[in-house]
Amino acid sequence: MERRDFIRIAAAGIAATAPVAASWAASTKNARKIELFAHRGASALRPEHTLAAYAKAIADGADFIEPDLVMTKDGVMVARHEGLLTETTDVARRPEFAARRVTKTIDGITETGWFVEDFTLAELKTLRAVERLPAIRKDNTRYDGFFQVLTWDEIIDFAATVEATTGKTIGLIPEIKHSSYFKGIGLPMEDVFLKSIDAHEYTRRCPLVIQSFEISNLKYIRSEIGKTQHIRLMQLIDDPKVRPGDVLAQNGSKTYMDMLSASGLKEIARYADILSPNHRVYVPQDKSGKLLKPTRVIADAKDAGLQAHSWTFRPENCFLALDFRNDAGANERNEKGSLAEMQFYMEAGVEGFFSDDSALGRKAIQSFVNA
Repeated sequence: MERRDFIRIAAAGIAATAPVAASWAASTKNARKIELFAHRGASALRPEHTLAAYAKAIADGADFIEPDLVMTKDGVMVARHEGLLTETTDVARRPEFAARRVTKTIDGITETGWFVEDFTLAELKTLRAVERLPAIRKDNTRYDGFFQVLTWDEIIDFAATVEATTGKTIGLIPEIKHSSYFKGIGLPMEDVFLKSIDAHEYTRRCPLVIQSFEISNLKYIRSEIGKTQHIRLMQLIDDPKVRPGDVLAQNGSKTYMDMLSASGLKEIARYADILSPNHRVYVPQDKSGKLLKPTRVIADAKDAGLQAHSWTFRPENCFLALDFRNDAGANERNEKGSLAEMQFYMEAGVEGFFSDDSALGRKAIQSFVNA
């Protein structure tokens, strides 16, 4: 089957469920809008960054779908969580690529495996996606081998096809991954990305949130596009103790903790619109996994003029705070606990969030706004 045929058929399948998503939107009573981002698609239910994951997320009510963008050897942006291909493709079982297994250090983390920048797009297209967390999401492994690695252009085409088929405009929330690293190996990303969004009619007008854990790339993009109605920039926050990749590359000292101070948040607000840390930054856990008192970060972010979003809610017990787990086992789905956790953070002030399960995320939002 040709790629564009599959995109068309997948979008047609979404059309059958569009009235359900519309009914959710129509029943909203609370004026406060909570945005739902499909984390790598519906990655709790399908292998991440595949057409199946994106189609499922849209059918389940996501406002935005998220591709993490990395660069191929020949300069094409593709959707993978990291440059490391080992966990999300069948590359380790491909003898023709055995010699490309190497060890690299990227943003201070050393890993051994196969990396996207060592493959051309044509070579990547011979690989097939696999489930990244097979021990936790066993059901997803039935889709191993079904799907190719997607380009950013293909994802844009897919979202545009969904709109043309269903009338529903799907937001896109691409993350530009490891900008400084890719620039350092001769594959700078920002201008390639900006040209891509200008080249598609859909991305010239659809809701678009551009996210990064780095700082300088967001500042550059803001300087190039200015303030536009349909594009927002999201500053992601990693472990507060570590430094952003561009700070590391420049031997700087700024940590994410520094960025979360009241003055740091005001600085972020000069170039970005949204703050998005792990939700544990807003309400942390003790060593047992039980929630502690909320921090001031949500209030300080809003005082600085930023929207307070977060990542990532997952439905399995092992990812939930102790307060919301049940006795079913660490790797088992706990829908009741997951719903309660998402509602808890919305009550704490979160205005949007990433979820691995868009149906649960939509249900949590609906319950919250109708409360």
